[in-house]
Amino acid sequence: MKLIVTGSAGFIGSTVALRLLARGDTVIGIDNHNVYYDPQLKAARVARLETYPSYRHYRIDLADRDAINQLFAAEKPARVVNLAAQAGVRYSIDHPNTYIEANIVGFLNILEACRHHAVEHLIFASSSSVYGANERMPFSEQHGVDHPLSLYAATKKSNELMAHAYSHLFGLPCTGLRFFTVYGPWGRPDMAYFKFTRAILEGKPIAVFNHGHHQRDFTYIDDIVEGVVRVIDRPAKSQLSWDACNPSPASSTAPWRVYNIGHGNPVELMDMIRTLEEALDVPAKLEFFSKQMGDVDDTHADVSNLQKDFGYRPTTSLAEGLSNFVAWYRDYFKV
Repeated sequence: MKLIVTGSAGFIGSTVALRLLARGDTVIGIDNHNVYYDPQLKAARVARLETYPSYRHYRIDLADRDAINQLFAAEKPARVVNLAAQAGVRYSIDHPNTYIEANIVGFLNILEACRHHAVEHLIFASSSSVYGANERMPFSEQHGVDHPLSLYAATKKSNELMAHAYSHLFGLPCTGLRFFTVYGPWGRPDMAYFKFTRAILEGKPIAVFNHGHHQRDFTYIDDIVEGVVRVIDRPAKSQLSWDACNPSPASSTAPWRVYNIGHGNPVELMDMIRTLEEALDVPAKLEFFSKQMGDVDDTHADVSNLQKDFGYRPTTSLAEGLSNFVAWYRDYFKV
């Protein structure tokens, strides 16, 4: 089929696009190549995709409504995977307008384009950050997500609500995926494991926030992509048994669903650092700090719904995943 993948120069977007191309789909990639992190890394990701004749790449900002509409009208995609967003919890504290333009205005333009161009299924990225102040573990889609701790998280929750409105009003099948700390080769340089690797290899100290006590549900990129592709192939459907007097937050009478997509096995930050030291065969120099503004204490994904509905089962251990990342890092940066 023909699909549009937004954020196709990004970490998850480029890897999803690569998987779709490898199985024979036509992929139209959209990315604005902003400078939030190294544009050369983004260009290198796109270069992998452009080895396939069935890939076309467009440098478009999602906030450019006319450009998005023209592209959808010309390409007529069957399905859309919206992975473009301004990422980063802490960056949102000092750059709030960027998040509104990219994550709210940009997502509205995608919804409108899907509505007017008969898209069969919209899959969009949400985030574990939506769980915010909730401390009940593991995080379940049945939990409330009304207390975000950052504007980034608030924009992701807004995306879920906006998608539901369009699904209800126009019958647009929408599936939101709440990603949990995705890592691996070709990853984002602003992520802790990436920054730690660079600092350790350069002999510099790493900043360990919350004194290393918080936990994260680290999920390897290949496991994530497997889940995303399974969801792409099965558009969301209305749940006729949905109880309006006792409403489930993750489903609806509209063709709309929200799922956690993570590993389901949280790891304390200090354990991740020790595993990374083993993969690098270099000891880390540690500097401890208090928790950063906007961060949640822990994340732990309940992925039982994605397992039940799509057979999703992540298989990559943290040790294997970090080893793969380190091998890629050494090769890419010639370390």
